[in-house]
Amino acid sequence: MYFDDLTLGMSTEIAPAVIQKDKMLSFARVYDNIPLHTDEEYAKTTPFGKLIAPGMMSFLEVWAKYLEVDFFGDELLAGRSTKIEWHKPVFAEDLLRGKATVTKLKKRSERNGLAEVSMEVSNQDGVLVLTAVTEAVVKCRT
Repeated sequence: MYFDDLTLGMSTEIAPAVIQKDKMLSFARVYDNIPLHTDEEYAKTTPFGKLIAPGMMSFLEVWAKYLEVDFFGDELLAGRSTKIEWHKPVFAEDLLRGKATVTKLKKRSERNGLAEVSMEVSNQDGVLVLTAVTEAVVKCRT
């Protein structure tokens, strides 16, 4: 979708993503190898009472589902930034659901503009677990 076709407030639901325990452990061992993510006995002694998923892994599981929507299609030139905030822990087997909404549009030139997409992600109980704001550079019609 071209920048010129985007409107503030347009949104899309993101398909659910399940946090699979084996995938969570594999990710944590490579990218966030701390006991809270990898050692079940240790995790039992924490306020969470069990392992929590690495925040980046939780975000990336939802991000992969968002990319399936292909909001911008071939008109996407590049990502510019992403800011993620984690609000609540995510556990193995949680089901994450998200919604992505265009929250800001700024034309940069005749060729492209910046589109800000805000994402809210909740678990199976409707608890907000993370939010993310991404800026993308999107082609304009020529």
